[in-house]
Amino acid sequence: MSKRLLTLALSVVTLGALTATVAEAGESPVVRTDSGSVRGVSTGGYRSFQGIPFAAPPVGDLRWAPPKRPEPWTAVRDASKPGPRCAQAPGLGSAPSDSEDCLYLNVISPAEPARRPRPVMVWVHGGGFTSGAGSDYDFKRMALGGDVVVVSVNYRLGVFGFFGHPELGRDSGAFGLEDQQAALRWVQRNARAFGGDPRNVTLFGESAGAMSTCAQLASPSAAGLFHRAIIQSGPCTLTWPDDGFLPGVPAGSPFLPRADVEAMGADAAKKLGCADVACLRRLPVKDLVNQPLGTPAFHTGLLPEHPATALKTGRFARVPVLTGVTRDEARLLVALYPGQPFTEEHYQELLRTAFKDKAPLVAAEYPSAKHGSPAMAFADAMTDRTWGCPQAGTERLLRERTRTYGYEFADRDAPPLAPMPTGMRSGASHGSELAYLSDMTASPGKLTPAQQKLAAQMIQYWTGFARTGNPNGEDLPKWRPTPKTQSLAPGEIGPADLATVHNCGFWSGL
Repeated sequence: MSKRLLTLALSVVTLGALTATVAEAGESPVVRTDSGSVRGVSTGGYRSFQGIPFAAPPVGDLRWAPPKRPEPWTAVRDASKPGPRCAQAPGLGSAPSDSEDCLYLNVISPAEPARRPRPVMVWVHGGGFTSGAGSDYDFKRMALGGDVVVVSVNYRLGVFGFFGHPELGRDSGAFGLEDQQAALRWVQRNARAFGGDPRNVTLFGESAGAMSTCAQLASPSAAGLFHRAIIQSGPCTLTWPDDGFLPGVPAGSPFLPRADVEAMGADAAKKLGCADVACLRRLPVKDLVNQPLGTPAFHTGLLPEHPATALKTGRFARVPVLTGVTRDEARLLVALYPGQPFTEEHYQELLRTAFKDKAPLVAAEYPSAKHGSPAMAFADAMTDRTWGCPQAGTERLLRERTRTYGYEFADRDAPPLAPMPTGMRSGASHGSELAYLSDMTASPGKLTPAQQKLAAQMIQYWTGFARTGNPNGEDLPKWRPTPKTQSLAPGEIGPADLATVHNCGFWSGL
């Protein structure tokens, strides 16, 4: 391992001690943004600015309206702690919030001045478009190890971000995506003040953040706002069968036509006793936050067509893309299903719901005895059908038009985001790669020395890609563009065939 890589790996262990030592110096850097000055914190070799408003509070008449520029301020604004989380019910490892005043972002960068502006990486968090916050992720290791500026953003969630109604016009169902573009425009205006290069911006995200990145690739209004994209566990062609994503969720994809989102919104309005949007805007947060509305719309001004269609037709930004999934994506989601541990009867019932008359074929291909338990068999089938094979399709469509690097995170001993029920092993489940790239508020557990080395290598890959559009670097295993996929596991980095790993021959013929 190179000296630089060894230093980064060791920083995973020692950064807490470094922070405690340097923080006593009480350094408080001040940076001038286009709205006013902010005072952050300099500690442990990095500078951190949190809770910077990038848009006006979306309250009152701005509820379900495009984001507006924030009001300027004159006094130096404290930026030592995050802004409020966007309104949300409790989620997986995510605290609830009743705040609509939430359009804030966080910036972290090395404290050492650079000879030239650093690449900027803009993080869009996951959480099913209904939960999470940018401040849940601490990217100090990435900023220091990769010599980059990392910006993490909030965006409106659930009913506040993706509500549709016939009165709202072409913005219906896309307000959260508009917030993300407002944050990218803020980066264009202010990156240089934080030592970043507005001409070298990478948009990256996981789960709903990855799906958002797909949407921004397909959005004409995002053109020029970013120059590379990283899509983690959110294939642009993702689809699922009935009950194959979560229980009670019908077959579909992460995006719906605007007409469907507006019909759902109009129906919810009636149930809430409101005849128009003006009435809905007067309702308190508590009356809205639990509404089951949180699906981004296409056929909107921001997103003219489904991202999968945009990839198929070539109507998307031709920027370099790094994209991948985890080896056992669906195990985390299946762990959330009720009725654990699964019986064989329950497994067969789920297959009948998902695959109808083809269920016996899936049961024969994924027998419980071969996969360890009924729940594991269902999770492995859904990993291949819903995540792995759509990922292979996404990579194929992308590489037809632009330079694409595919990966699969394959550390099956990675700390999971949630405990597994009896009869299930977590493997490399959904979100398990996050702890290798950032320190998380809801920490899934400590990494072993071998996992710390993999984390350092992944940070070098991700930031190298952000710098040049190519993840390869000194002392890193060679990563070739697709069609081969780079498998990432401790001591086992190398090419893999995603379609073979995920049994895509079977699924394409089903």
